[in-house]
Parts: sequence; C-alpha cells; structure tokens
Amino acid sequence: MKNTFKNWFAALLLAAPMSMAAAAGGHANYEKVDIDLGDQVSLQRGAQIFTNYCLSCHSATGMRFNRLQDIGLTEDEIKKNLMFTTDKVGDVMQAAMTPTEGKKWFGAAPPDLTLIARSRGADYLYAYLRGFYQDPTRPTGWNNTVFDKVGMPHPLWEQQGVKAVELDKDGQPVWEKDEHGNLVPKLYWESTGLHSRRLPNGKVIEKEYDDYVRDLVNYMVYMGEPAQMQRKQIGYIVLIFLLAVMLPLAYFLKKEYWKDVH
Repeated sequence: MKNTFKNWFAALLLAAPMSMAAAAGGHANYEKVDIDLGDQVSLQRGAQIFTNYCLSCHSATGMRFNRLQDIGLTEDEIKKNLMFTTDKVGDVMQAAMTPTEGKKWFGAAPPDLTLIARSRGADYLYAYLRGFYQDPTRPTGWNNTVFDKVGMPHPLWEQQGVKAVELDKDGQPVWEKDEHGNLVPKLYWESTGLHSRRLPNGKVIEKEYDDYVRDLVNYMVYMGEPAQMQRKQIGYIVLIFLLAVMLPLAYFLKKEYWKDVH
C-alpha cells in the first residue's frame, strides 16, 4: 500500500510540470463560431461543401453517406450530388486521393476528418479555414495564420479570394497582433472571391464567406457525432422522467418509511 501511494505521488509530481507547460503554452484566442446542429439547411450546405472540396484529399471513414438522410437529404439526392468516390450509399466517406499520393504531394498523408471537430474544436476550424494566405516561401504557395507552415493549399480560395502577406525590405513577413491578441502576419487583399466582395472604398466584406465556412464547420461538428441531437433529446426525456415520476415516488416512499420513527 505504501509503495502504491509513492508511485501515485511520483506520477502526480511528473504530471504537474507537464500540465503547467501545457497551460503556459495555452491556446490562441479564436473567434467563436455559432454552431447550430438543428439547422438542417446549414448542415446540408456544409455536407455539400465537404464532399466537393474536402473529400478529394481527406477521408471521413467514421461517416457513411446514408447517415446524411438524418439531416433531411434523400438517398437519391445523396447519390446525385454528394457521392463521387463510390456508388454505394452505405459506404464510408473515402477520399479520392490515396494516402501514398497525399504524402508524395504534400509531405504527409492528409488526416481523416471524422473527429477533427471534436479534437480541434469548432472555433479552431473556423479560424483555420479563414486564415489562409499566399506565402511564396512555402512549397504549395500557401500558409495559414492559425497553422504556421501548413502543408495544405487553400481549398476554398475561389470562394474567399486571395490574401497575401506583407513583406519588409528584407523580404520577411511583417507580423502584428489581431483583435484577439494573437500574433499573425500582416495581410492585404490581392483579389476577392465568389463569397467575399470589395466595396468601392476598397473595404472587403467577408460575411458571405464566413457563412460559407460556418456551414462547413457546422457539418464537421455534426459528423463527429451524428447522434448528438438524438442523445440530447433522450437526455431531456430521462431528466423529465426522473423529476416528474421518480422524485415524487421517492418522496412518498420516504414519508411512508419514516412515519413511525419519532
């Protein structure tokens, strides 16, 4: 027993510096994205964006195409509009590109995205998909304000447009702090895309693109746990049952049990 206690105490001492280091490293402050898993229109748009732009390189092997019927799509709609890598609606979402090809072209095999929203968080994904900019020092020509030296090129550049990094006289990126206190490269717009537009005064409106990315992130959160809404509904029913049925029964049972005790 004594040795067991010593082992636990030693483990806690070893874990403490690691926890402190993790806390010291911290996480960047990301803009909060409004996720609504009850918004079927948003989920359907997000599924379409995902299958059109993400599934070329990334798999989602924990998700089957027929689960998209849960967000209001028919089997015929899924087959016609969302299935490009298989003919069977019961198959998992497999990338068109093989891991070997991904490693050859990008230096590493693109990760499976089934649980990416659960591991990284919706706010991170929202910031990441809005953080791409052109960087001539990178092999793909792209970098990201959230994931420095990212290996993936910008998959939605036609929708967002192109941001480029401002360079100093030595050809090095100029850095600044954003509204959340994160140190990011100083960027400027080279062009705008299908879902962002430039006003006559030169100001760029990105709301359309932000909504576009929100739908994609919304779907990726759903994909990480398709039964989440159903699970919550069952939880509410259980709570109502406990409060409306079991609590009164427990109360009257207690009164009956203790009525003769003085």
